[in-house]
Amino acid sequence: MITFFVAFLVSLMVALALTYGVRNQALAWGWLDQANSSRKVHVRPIPRLGGVGIVAGFFAPLCALFLVDSGVGHHFKLHTELITGLFLGGAVIAALGLYDDLRGAGARLKFSVQFAVALGLYALGFRIEVIANPFGPELLLGSLSLPFTVLWMVGVINALNLIDGLDGLAGGVAFFGVSTNFILSLARGDVLLCLLMAALAGAILGFLVFNFNPASIFMGDTGSMFLGFVLAAVSIKTSTKSGTAVAMLVPVMALGLPIMDTLLAVVRRSLLGRPLFSADKEHIHHRVMSRLVLSHRSTVLVLYALCGLFMLTALGLNFANSAQSAMLLCGMGVVIVVLMRKLGYLDLGRAGDMQQVRQRNLRLRSLVKDVTGAVRTARSLQEIWNAVRPLAEVLEVSRQELRFQQAREELTEGIVFETLRTPGLAVPFELRLEVKDGDVVLGALVLVWTEGRSAINRDEELALELVADSVAEQAVRLLALADADPGRVVALRR
Repeated sequence: MITFFVAFLVSLMVALALTYGVRNQALAWGWLDQANSSRKVHVRPIPRLGGVGIVAGFFAPLCALFLVDSGVGHHFKLHTELITGLFLGGAVIAALGLYDDLRGAGARLKFSVQFAVALGLYALGFRIEVIANPFGPELLLGSLSLPFTVLWMVGVINALNLIDGLDGLAGGVAFFGVSTNFILSLARGDVLLCLLMAALAGAILGFLVFNFNPASIFMGDTGSMFLGFVLAAVSIKTSTKSGTAVAMLVPVMALGLPIMDTLLAVVRRSLLGRPLFSADKEHIHHRVMSRLVLSHRSTVLVLYALCGLFMLTALGLNFANSAQSAMLLCGMGVVIVVLMRKLGYLDLGRAGDMQQVRQRNLRLRSLVKDVTGAVRTARSLQEIWNAVRPLAEVLEVSRQELRFQQAREELTEGIVFETLRTPGLAVPFELRLEVKDGDVVLGALVLVWTEGRSAINRDEELALELVADSVAEQAVRLLALADADPGRVVALRR
């Protein structure tokens, strides 16, 4: 037990020191997560490289075991496949997350690397071969073991990434998962897995000192994907050593909140015709905050309590027989259904409108794909404007403007493109989306409706933000080359 405490303390101190240093350095270098999107909950730029502290805090005591001549260190070195999988796989996932935080990585690159790492772990013996069935005999996967293992690894990595939406939430959720695995490993006398979970717990708590609301640093994809990776890999090991009656049910329940949130996101976006990898504000933490009218911190504490309930259920499943396991699952199922109804996920009154929303969103996705594709191939500011002009007709906009400016100039200077359609008689509703390169404002996309609306549809808002992002990317390349008179207006009326 002393070894576990030392590992916990070392990882805690390393994570504390490194997170503090990374936060200050990121502030000095301007490596910040900008609050320039409606998808963001925070209102000011905040560093997002805190995951570096988590990664370093986790590996620090483990690397020290190679330098210390001890019984635990010798036992650790004997498990070459586990060490290789966690060290190499963790390093690759952390590097992917760091690249995404600094430069941005597309879904294709992320999934390619994640699938490759999952396949590597499978080759090293991290395998799901049995699916629990407390209502009958267990299900042997056989040849399906590979796809189930890969799906579990990639799913948990992205589940932790998706749940990272409020200060301290992803770290707290991961801590409950770590605690579950630690208790189970301790009960089975698995010294190595206890050591791994003690190290990860210390790294998480060291980071949470700076991340709990109000956060001064975010973990970013570096931290969320790394936590998901370690939890997914260790959960496979703990499940293979459990009784077959609960194999894989325990880790699934231990990570119940992020898994449930991910499944809801996939189903919701599929039914409504939204891109599977698009961001929205319909996650469980968003719904708890809005529907229960809770503050940021209170929402996180409520979700911590829910994670605690999942944790107790997971531990109960591990020590229960088949009949007791079935009762626990049924009881937890009732809790989940009640929660889903309370948060509006099972609102049958909206089912009739779902098909209409889906068709509208599919048309909107096609429009955004065409517009952003044309923007990225534009060779001048005029061509960028020509690419975004179709938005006015499809979205029934009365007036649409695209303004460009030089850095540090007023928004009314530079180049202004404008199109007018037949105006309505209602009070105008204006949406202004800044076109930004980091914290530098390059211009704005302005749309005005006069048909009587007082708000914009959420899907339209997200789509327009994607258009504004693509305009910003291309404008960065072209704006410095633009040679236009200040204040020039190009009026293109229909």
